[in-house]
Amino acid sequence: MASLQHSPSLHQTWLSNASTQVDFMPRLGMYRNSTFQRGISFLVRAEQISTAPTSTHQDRPGRRQLLAMWTTLAPWILLSDQKYASFAAESRKGFLAVMDKKDGYSFLYPFGWQEVAIEGQDKVFKDVIEPLESVSVNMIPTSKQDIRDLGSPQEVAETLIKKVLAPPSQKTKLVEAKEHDEDGKAYYTFEFIAQAPNYTRHALSTICIGNGRFYTLTTGANERRWGKMKDKLQTVVDSFRIVNV
Repeated sequence: MASLQHSPSLHQTWLSNASTQVDFMPRLGMYRNSTFQRGISFLVRAEQISTAPTSTHQDRPGRRQLLAMWTTLAPWILLSDQKYASFAAESRKGFLAVMDKKDGYSFLYPFGWQEVAIEGQDKVFKDVIEPLESVSVNMIPTSKQDIRDLGSPQEVAETLIKKVLAPPSQKTKLVEAKEHDEDGKAYYTFEFIAQAPNYTRHALSTICIGNGRFYTLTTGANERRWGKMKDKLQTVVDSFRIVNV
């Protein structure tokens, strides 16, 4: 594993002290045993994909029978979980799909980004050359049933940006916050800018409540590359879906 220490990633900006955590969690209906962490180093996971050698031998009868059986059964297997099949059908060129059936969410991320391991985050993918270009998914338990129970999109976005998504030392600006519905679930999506002394990150987040959890997906890029990346990042945010598990 290759360690990327002290990278200026937004994923290193979780809450660092108990007093702020206790003050923030009741606003979002979060349980007190939920934790956020800031300043966490992350590890690039070197995924090695092995390709099976191609056989030059003719298929044996047993293999032909298995192939015939798969041809018959495959449509039924794929259709047995339509909520994920429909998401896969929406995958776009240049993106790869993540479908987490255990935790009940799915999204797309740009082809070429690598998965990295960050303590406290459920999924993180990032560009290994541009450290600010990344997407992360975080989940914490909540007693709330609907994102609208927390307040307006603007109110919730401001709280998350100031308390969770950016450290107190950064100057932040909420650009836009809005609500939309997907499959009967309400989502808040917002755009914001976080300015540090040596860089500025332009980011998009979407949040939703389901399965007794508060889900947050955040993606972004360096401000200097925002014009080039914004359409891709918008695709990432728009693809995020929560399903019942």
